[in-house]
Parts: sequence; C-alpha cells; structure tokens
Amino acid sequence: MWTKENRVRYDRGRLRYPSDLTHEEWAVVAPLIAPAKRGGNKRRVDVREIVNGLLYVLSTGCQWRAIPKDLPPRSTLFGYFQRWEWDGTLERIHHVLYEQCRAQAGRAPSPTAAIIDSRSVQSAEKGGRRSIPMATMAARRSRGRSGTSSSIPSA
Repeated sequence: MWTKENRVRYDRGRLRYPSDLTHEEWAVVAPLIAPAKRGGNKRRVDVREIVNGLLYVLSTGCQWRAIPKDLPPRSTLFGYFQRWEWDGTLERIHHVLYEQCRAQAGRAPSPTAAIIDSRSVQSAEKGGRRSIPMATMAARRSRGRSGTSSSIPSA
C-alpha cells in the first residue's frame, strides 16, 4: 500500500537514474562481487558504477552503444557483463536477491513445489529451449514451389 512511509522508502527521485542502486541496495550487492585479482594493474573503475550501468541497460532496454556518457564506457560495461556471466557472479546475485525477496514475503527461501506441464516436458525431451508448437512440428513445404506439383502439367 502506498502510505507516506512507503513513498519515502521507495522514492528514487534523488538518484541520477531510477535504476541506480541506493546505499542500502549496494550494501547487499557489494559483498557478492569478487575483489580484483591479485597482480597486474589495480582496478580503475568503480564497481558500483558498473552495476549501475548494467542495471540501466536492463531497465531501459537501450542498446550498448546508447549508454549515457556519465556511465562507464560500453566496452567496460560489456566486458564486466561477460566476465560476471561466465564466472557466475550474476547468478549468485540473482540467487541471493531471490531468497531475500521470498523471505520478505514470509515464504521459504527456496520453493518447495513445482508445476510441470506437458509442453515443458516435450521441449525438454527434444533438447530444445523453445516450447511453442512450431518447435515440435516438421517443416511444411508449399506444393506451388515444388517441381512435381499436380497443378503443373507434365510434358
């Protein structure tokens, strides 16, 4: 319910972009990001700005080349995105936030039941990710394009 307390709590007007992390949100996410590797040059980017840039892309749906100039360069953002996807950082952040959301809603941290429909089972058996009927049907060819169609008299 939008009470005065909740409006103040969820107000993002003081942030540069609505997708930017507040101090409280950053306090949850920061421990989940691995520190810089030993050796080599020191990390010159602010990791919080990297997360803010990735959240900006996700929330607005903008293209990588349309990232605002006050965020880190797109090559830096995309590099961190690829690295964190590869090493599981994004999965780890998602998992922790997912469990916290469930706990706030008064539910168990992990689901205790699942529903599987027949369409999901069919797509899993075929090894595909698509679960629409076209994924399980054979391709159809038009007879009009075929050289053996019965509508074309043979010579």
